[in-house]
Amino acid sequence: MFNGVRVRLRKMSSDDVSTYHEWRNDLEVMHFTNSTLDVYTYADTENLFEQITESNNSKIYIIEEVEGNKPIGVTSLINIDYVNRNAECNISLGDKNYWGKGLGQEAFRLLLNFAFKELNLHKVYLRVFSYNKGAIKLYQKLGFYEEGELKEHFYRDGSWHNVIFMGLFKRNYKQ
Repeated sequence: MFNGVRVRLRKMSSDDVSTYHEWRNDLEVMHFTNSTLDVYTYADTENLFEQITESNNSKIYIIEEVEGNKPIGVTSLINIDYVNRNAECNISLGDKNYWGKGLGQEAFRLLLNFAFKELNLHKVYLRVFSYNKGAIKLYQKLGFYEEGELKEHFYRDGSWHNVIFMGLFKRNYKQ
């Protein structure tokens, strides 16, 4: 468990699958995290949970509000490459009541501290949708820089959108 002031990260367990399933099927939440808006069965979510938790190169954590022990989101390191010391990272606040309150930033800092200090990763990277200006601003504040962009990569709400790749080296991490 990784503790912050207002949030903590704890390993995702099978008890969290139903909550995670609700978040995965909330189209407003998925608007910012998934290029294909789809509805998932409970079995789909269980299978994804098993794949991630049984993988040696993935770590998934529930973001929990300290006051009240309430799960509010999920963050993870996936595609961990222990040889080249890099991983893809992501975050999603599934409980929309907690959007815009700085809790995602605190949670992401906990994940990055783990990635760089405990796993001794050299670099983490992520993908973000070009219209997700709030997330891009947060990532830049943490030291992420743009590495590239997939132009007009997916279609949503009547127009084409880009996917931006951002990276962060351990030496540039702003703790």
